[in-house]
Amino acid sequence: MSVVFLVLGITILCGGIIDFIWTTLWPNGSGGFVTSRLTNGLWKTVRVLSRGRKEIMSLAGPVIIVGTLLFWILSMWTGWLLIFASDMTAFADTADNEPISWSERIYYTGYLLFTLGNGDYSPKEGIWQFLSVTAAASGLIFITIGVTYVLSVLGALTQKRALAKSISGLATSPSELVRNAWNGNDFHDVDLLLNSFSSQLNIITAQHNAYPVLHFYFSDQDQESLPLSIAILDETLTMLSFGIQKEYRPNKLLLKSARSSVESYLNIQKNAYTSPADEAPPLPDLAELREQGLPVLPTAQILESFNALENRRKSLLGAVRENERQWPGGEYSKPNNCLSQ
Repeated sequence: MSVVFLVLGITILCGGIIDFIWTTLWPNGSGGFVTSRLTNGLWKTVRVLSRGRKEIMSLAGPVIIVGTLLFWILSMWTGWLLIFASDMTAFADTADNEPISWSERIYYTGYLLFTLGNGDYSPKEGIWQFLSVTAAASGLIFITIGVTYVLSVLGALTQKRALAKSISGLATSPSELVRNAWNGNDFHDVDLLLNSFSSQLNIITAQHNAYPVLHFYFSDQDQESLPLSIAILDETLTMLSFGIQKEYRPNKLLLKSARSSVESYLNIQKNAYTSPADEAPPLPDLAELREQGLPVLPTAQILESFNALENRRKSLLGAVRENERQWPGGEYSKPNNCLSQ
């Protein structure tokens, strides 16, 4: 028996299984040790090769999830193969009862893992029969959990893009969304929307924590970009919370809940994937809102509130740039004194 093959096989197999379980069954927001580094490496590679072309970057998610599945398959296949190769007489060809070759062991291991069944080769009685059954069981568990994981990711991706479209369908900039939310008397028409967006965003944040690969699914359409839509939503919430006269604002608890949901989403992104921008995005232009008679607070008071949220707004801008988007409304080319008197 080759102790080196046995130890190496056990190490590779256990490492792959731990990484697989860590990623699929333990929602800690980062994935397994190897998987997290593999996904980040593939994401950076796709970004470099794409040279900013969104249609190529949209392939990143599928490439990463296929690469992750291949890593798990190869680690289990290689681990079991080395374990089976530690004793060259452990398996015999049923036709001539002779020990099988390396290529035949690869074939035998693959058949066991994909639970296809195989009568061409037989293990010795005892431990090798038990290990063969264990290998087949591990393959069955991997296929079951792997398929469930992929379907869950795709379902979460659909919800993520649906929320992005729901927000971007209302407006393409924070100022436009504030203007559309005004009913002529107050902003209470958006109370139901705030409640809905908050609930959906909480679910998506939990899904990002459970399925980190979601971050790498890039859409080539702006209206399906969640970071861009979240920037529109959060800047609108900031305006409604600190830029509008108190008696006209939406429900206070709903505003607080929506802002808390955005903060949780930003924390997941910042802790695992994106870095805040070096500078805060430009302040919104509320001149048009004033001209249309909306109850906007004095400039000095708004400036103070926005400056207090500088770190939050830097995180928003960092997430938007990581997604290869421009700040909503194309406003970041405007000077920071754009808040009209």
